[in-house]
Amino acid sequence: MTRRPFAPSRRQRLAIAALLLGCSASSFALNTATIVASTLSPDCLEYRVTGICYWLYCTWTGCTVRTSVKVRHYIPDAVVSSYSNTGENPWVGVRAMSLPNPTAKAGGDGTTNEDHENNLAKFKNADVIGHPGGHVFSQFASASGYTCEGAGTAFMPYLLSTLDTLAWRYNIPEALYPEALIPGRREIGTRTAMNLWGNVYPRGGFLHQVDDHKAAAVVAQRAGDIVTRRNQIHVYQPLLASSRDGYWPAGALMETDAATGKWQELTPTLSSSCAVFPHGNAKVQARQGDYAWALWRPYSCCQRRGQVFLGSVDFL
Repeated sequence: MTRRPFAPSRRQRLAIAALLLGCSASSFALNTATIVASTLSPDCLEYRVTGICYWLYCTWTGCTVRTSVKVRHYIPDAVVSSYSNTGENPWVGVRAMSLPNPTAKAGGDGTTNEDHENNLAKFKNADVIGHPGGHVFSQFASASGYTCEGAGTAFMPYLLSTLDTLAWRYNIPEALYPEALIPGRREIGTRTAMNLWGNVYPRGGFLHQVDDHKAAAVVAQRAGDIVTRRNQIHVYQPLLASSRDGYWPAGALMETDAATGKWQELTPTLSSSCAVFPHGNAKVQARQGDYAWALWRPYSCCQRRGQVFLGSVDFL
């Protein structure tokens, strides 16, 4: 009698991935398997039925109106790394994409070399790379119902700061933008609430922030801000999808607004939930100034059930 090879069910595969997620939480090295397992997060997914779509379906005998459910959920489009030492992306598997080059060699913080003074400035490289967990995420999300398609392609580099030298290291031309010169515009947090993490503009690698974790988060937000917009004066490719009948993709990322995107910390600690910056969660400082987050973005869609899209109605 021959035995069949063991083939785990979908539920068993998800359980195995969840176990890997829990076991990897204490690991310092960020690898692809850990990132893939991190997609099993109901908090980040936030699946909801939001309305009804109407379609006109026609055959040679006549036309009828059909309906389908409209859903909304978040998708992990990209992994955004924010790290001090050029060429040392904490996601080990993609380091070769952003090695030092003649225009982007060193990294780290500025200092006065005086022990009693804080560093004058911090510098972070940033990479935005397509999230590798698409297959596992699709299996996980489909358990809730119909699912939408994200904009990200696995392992696709959308922004590598080592190739964006003029804008990233010299703040040209964004140092002269009103958002960079006028206090209170495009900031992460507020001065009145005493929780100001930093300014979005100029969207480069330098900022003044004594907390290294907060500095890395601000730089990650800057990188996400760039790739979710078109025609920016940076070397990058947009991480955006085009809308179509029955499909409403995520738009421009905005700081502090979860309706445009939220962040899941991957390293130095692995989180099973998502949040926006600023937040009050525990902030562990990375030993070598290297951090990474998964950027989850909201999408709405409904199943196509006819030739002509008539519109949709959202529940209150």
